[in-house]
Amino acid sequence: MAESLTAPVTDALRRLRRGTGVSLAFGGVVHGSRGLRLRHFVGDTYGALNGVAVDAGHGLGGKVMALNRPMVVDDYLRTPQITHRYNAIIAAEGLRAMAAAPVIVERRPVAVIYGALRTDEAIGDRTLDALAVEARELEQQIVASRATVASDAAAGDGLRDRITEAYAQLRTLARDVDDVAVADQIARISDLLLDGESDEPTTLSLTRREQDVVTLAALGYTNARIAEELNIGVQTAKGYMKDVLRKLGASSRLEAVVIARRSGLLP
Repeated sequence: MAESLTAPVTDALRRLRRGTGVSLAFGGVVHGSRGLRLRHFVGDTYGALNGVAVDAGHGLGGKVMALNRPMVVDDYLRTPQITHRYNAIIAAEGLRAMAAAPVIVERRPVAVIYGALRTDEAIGDRTLDALAVEARELEQQIVASRATVASDAAAGDGLRDRITEAYAQLRTLARDVDDVAVADQIARISDLLLDGESDEPTTLSLTRREQDVVTLAALGYTNARIAEELNIGVQTAKGYMKDVLRKLGASSRLEAVVIARRSGLLP
């Protein structure tokens, strides 16, 4: 759920920097086994860190992910506690002392937040405590958000399911009809079933095929059935679903459906 964590992570970094005076507070979200992607920054940055992929076990953030506990180093470029794969990037940013803490949900790291200094000072207990507090706060927010997603999904009634099924059938009809004008009219009718007032205004968008896939997923279709319905291969259907999860910042099909509905992408 990378996208849905953007605001909470950024808010935590703002509080961390405001409360400790670190030169740079930054962080990123963990993407499965691929490691951490640094995308969130509060403070002056030269841009060297933006978008960097941190592999598990490497650098400070990678080691924090591997150990599932906070760490601090007084001089990133010289410490023997970590690997130095990212030294050139850290040097380009002019960072020295640095601390990092994992955000752990269900015993797995889902994000890492950092505080760093450009001076010769050491990271003090105040900064470490603030870092730990913000990591725990993020954990609680994520757990609460996931509980809300599950509750929203359970609250869906038969009428919503019937509307979603009608929406899916209209999209199928629009794909199959030969008359372009009729197909466009059917597509406009199907769009009337979407809620124009989404719960969470967003700039999220899906391709036509991705919209088909998440619509059928909302009906409980498996990848195999989605593939059969859309006349595509199962692996192709899985690829579209993977793209949907990434774009919506969802960690499961259920969460993707809920986010799509909240965003006005599904009835």
